[in-house]
Amino acid sequence: MMYCPHCRGLISVKPCYNYCFNVMRGCLANQGDLDAEWNIFMGSMLLVAERLEGPFNIESVMDPIDVKISDAIMNMQENSMQVSQKVFQGCGQPKTLAQGRTARSVSEGSFSARFRPYNPEERPTTAAGTSLDRLVTDVKEKLKQAKKFWSSLPGNICNDEKISVGTVNENECWNGSAKSRYDFAVTGNGLASQVNNPEVEVDITKPDMVIRRQIMVLRVMTNKLKNAYSGNDVDFIDVSEESSGEESGSGCEFQQCSPEFEFNATEVTGNSNKSDKKVNTSAAPSSGLSQAALFLSILVLAMQRQWR
Repeated sequence: MMYCPHCRGLISVKPCYNYCFNVMRGCLANQGDLDAEWNIFMGSMLLVAERLEGPFNIESVMDPIDVKISDAIMNMQENSMQVSQKVFQGCGQPKTLAQGRTARSVSEGSFSARFRPYNPEERPTTAAGTSLDRLVTDVKEKLKQAKKFWSSLPGNICNDEKISVGTVNENECWNGSAKSRYDFAVTGNGLASQVNNPEVEVDITKPDMVIRRQIMVLRVMTNKLKNAYSGNDVDFIDVSEESSGEESGSGCEFQQCSPEFEFNATEVTGNSNKSDKKVNTSAAPSSGLSQAALFLSILVLAMQRQWR
């Protein structure tokens, strides 16, 4: 598509727009099948992001805590006699110490300086320099843009003016064999749609297994996000920490480590490891007891000699 016209002496002629579309959709046939699950995953991410807005925003919850603590302490100071009487009634009179503690007085100036509400312009910011609601808004915009990424990928490539001529000059472009108009129809996205692709031969009976595994990973993550959105407990495994620990201690650099999502094999391995741990832990106390018994017998013999 890019270099064959050079052999014909057509160095400045770019590929036709629809011709580029068919080539890219044929080359990215398996990746196009990611689009459906990817869009559902993006939708779940948006739902979770919306949970961080409004009354669920942690900054909105934490922001007035200092004011509430201030009100509680001021209320305690103003009603100290009544509070003390209630405490003495429920818990009894406290015992006096031999050396009393000196009372510390808190000046109202320093107290009000530490516990005061923030103005909207002075709200605490995150490490990124923006408040959480701004970060959530920014993330939501990027998630919306990421929707339909895989289905729009061929178009994003072919819309580049360095790749194809676009929708103009349809008669002055490279159609795969000559400088002329491209007459074939554009095929759809996905592996199944490439059965009639005139440019790329795709075996629709042999899907890419890596892409199929990624689709399963997207489904698992989508279910976890939906559970999190519904308020259910979700177990997320931090693979980065586990892999760093394995590489430092278990020789993971030289051995093949288990992937992130390995359902049956992980369970079997986990059970066997547990049984091995049980055997090791049961053997450890028995050896410790035998050593302790030997030590006690030697100690008794030594004491008997000393007594004699």
